[in-house]
Amino acid sequence: MTVTSPPARALAALGHDARLSIFRLLVRAGDVGLRVGDIGAHLGLAPSTLAHHLSTLVDAGLVLQDKQGREVFNRVDFPAMHRVLGFLTSECCSGVTAQPAEDAA
Repeated sequence: MTVTSPPARALAALGHDARLSIFRLLVRAGDVGLRVGDIGAHLGLAPSTLAHHLSTLVDAGLVLQDKQGREVFNRVDFPAMHRVLGFLTSECCSGVTAQPAEDAA
């Protein structure tokens, strides 16, 4: 069994156009989040497709779901998002020297 790091799982989840669109919409919604039906209406996704993609984002630790009565609200886990961004930028501009490619011959 391969163990995947949290940043890798998050990036893999965001590697699908529909999930990236859902995530970006939820980022714009802020801490209030959006109901499942509202996400579907904004993006034109079928309920079963949307449920699958939301489940992947939840499993990756990027989206939190809160049940309020009969409605399920989805919101970005902003600390998790910032951890992924920190991982991507942690060594920004730290310097890497170019190594000449060795001849294949």
